[in-house]
Amino acid sequence: MEKSNKIIIIGGGYAGLRTVEYLAKNRQNQITLFDKNSYHYMQTEVYDLIANEEDFAQVTQDLYTFCMGFEENVVFCKQEVTSVDFDNKKVITQIQRYNYDYLVIAVGSKTKFLPNIKGLKEHSYGVKSLRHAMYFKQRFEMSLFNKVRDGGAQAEPLNIIVAGGGLSGVEVVAQMASYSREFYNKNNFICRTLNIVLINSAKNILKGMDEELMQKSKKRLSELGVVVKNERRVVGLDGVSVSLSDGEVLPMDFMIFAGGIEPNTLVYKLNLDKNERGYIETNEFLQVKKHSEVFAIGDCTTIYSKGKALAPTADIAEQMAEYCAKNIENLIADKKLKAYKIASRGMLIALGRNYAASKLLGLYFNGYLAYIVKKLIERVYAIRLSRVAKKGCGKIFQS
Repeated sequence: MEKSNKIIIIGGGYAGLRTVEYLAKNRQNQITLFDKNSYHYMQTEVYDLIANEEDFAQVTQDLYTFCMGFEENVVFCKQEVTSVDFDNKKVITQIQRYNYDYLVIAVGSKTKFLPNIKGLKEHSYGVKSLRHAMYFKQRFEMSLFNKVRDGGAQAEPLNIIVAGGGLSGVEVVAQMASYSREFYNKNNFICRTLNIVLINSAKNILKGMDEELMQKSKKRLSELGVVVKNERRVVGLDGVSVSLSDGEVLPMDFMIFAGGIEPNTLVYKLNLDKNERGYIETNEFLQVKKHSEVFAIGDCTTIYSKGKALAPTADIAEQMAEYCAKNIENLIADKKLKAYKIASRGMLIALGRNYAASKLLGLYFNGYLAYIVKKLIERVYAIRLSRVAKKGCGKIFQS
């Protein structure tokens, strides 16, 4: 009888699930997926969740049924990993210890609420977690309703601040502006009661991204009435106003903070080499230093292409998962490992309802067509997971 390979994957995000899909093909791999949540959160669709184009069910996938959809060699464990004993190859949770032969750390990242910004954590929202996104969605809807209830044109303006001019900040602010104006116009409400401001510390939004995509996004935000304040930072907030680095004070009903991310809390606890920003350091095979059987993928590590750090996108995370799974199989088979060659396969930026800007295969296009392509990619991903989960559901009903 062949020896089984005990593989533990920590994190049910894009990288973790893709690794499960690849490694589950080998029946000798006994895979355990750990996550503190029972669902996979499709974070690339958070802008649609906030603007009511999609609901909770459409941006999540149950991890229990997903793992049950494979053969008997995949198990999901809803437990939060608290530490790892790398010398003895044990993953430790609050409940017990689990042995592994190979370990994949794919715990992702979280919003970095900078401690030097007074009131930031108390008075702003992040959208990296589903809980925070759902809470903000409800607050956003209630704020729109309250302004209508309290007098329409006579009501005080609704002031929304988004801090962070990267991809997340731009997508969220565009979708909120688009949805809000549609909400007012469709019901003949006075749309002048809405102010949306994007605070960006860099010279332009989408720093480091393609210049043409940046210009298209900038133009679209202007058309939506979003006020962009470049080369300014939030230095404090008190629940009713936001103070900026140039001394300006803006009225605020609520604020989304998309000004930075940091590794998941578990990463800080692990006795591994990390870079200056706290992310796990890996080699060209995605292995952590000093432990060849341990891999780190997704947003908890940083990888490079032509000397430049790659943006932590779902596309990059899935490519890392494919290399990781292949190299684990190569270790098992005592074959040569494969160095990663990863690059972005394209960029699609959601810029409000039925509108996106994109660059795919070197071609630029924007508007409704780009939006359809983006939604198609997202739907194909969701359908892929759903097909596996439906098999898992079928096993439950058959038992």
